[in-house]
Amino acid sequence: MDAVGKLRVILREKDVPFFTDDELILQLERAGNDIDLAAYHCLIIKAEECSLNVSGLTIADSHAYWLRLASMYRPNCTTVRRGG
Repeated sequence: MDAVGKLRVILREKDVPFFTDDELILQLERAGNDIDLAAYHCLIIKAEECSLNVSGLTIADSHAYWLRLASMYRPNCTTVRRGG
């Protein structure tokens, strides 16, 4: 499976489609082809407020789900300091 395919699986794109292949390729390029970092960025985008209310039909907001999933791919941002 190629990087875009792996990213699609992580993002649950089969169940909740959101991104085009071109958008996923762009995110991979931005992340230096790091699938986990690209997944983190995409999941944060997917977590944008997404509740819907049309003619009395309400679909619950699922941003908390996407944020929980993103937390699994969040980069550490830790560094090593040299002593003086």
